[in-house]
Amino acid sequence: MTDTAALPAALQEIADDFADLAAPQRLELLLEFSEGLPDLPERYAGRLGEMEQVHECQSPLFLVVEVGDGDDDPRPAAEQPVHLFFSAPPEAPTTRGFAGILHEGLDGLSVQEVLAVPEDAPYRFHLGEAVSPLRLRGMVGMLSRIKRQAALKSQQP
Repeated sequence: MTDTAALPAALQEIADDFADLAAPQRLELLLEFSEGLPDLPERYAGRLGEMEQVHECQSPLFLVVEVGDGDDDPRPAAEQPVHLFFSAPPEAPTTRGFAGILHEGLDGLSVQEVLAVPEDAPYRFHLGEAVSPLRLRGMVGMLSRIKRQAALKSQQP
């Protein structure tokens, strides 16, 4: 399932950073992304029921996607920005790291750009030597839900 489509620039830069490292250093960089994952905004704090759980993750991870910059955003839906919010426990650094990568690489991109991210993107970070395939499946699940939510929410009136 290898795709040749390009990654968005920010996500490609992250992939290049991982590719330049040996497996042990990749885990260190993943930990940095884990530590850099932004806290949930107040409107979602304590409201995990309003977020979607990613069951493919080995640790509990919840995410929500918002599209646009408010009700009066004049841009066409496909051009509106996507905003990502994640909740993952601090004791789950791998899961948090995956969320951190996706947040840094996708947050603020347009709906169209997010939907164009190739399905194999999680495999382009060269983490297969550092984490198990089961863990990588969690990142694939996150990306899938981000894209689905972005598509659905960009169609809402």
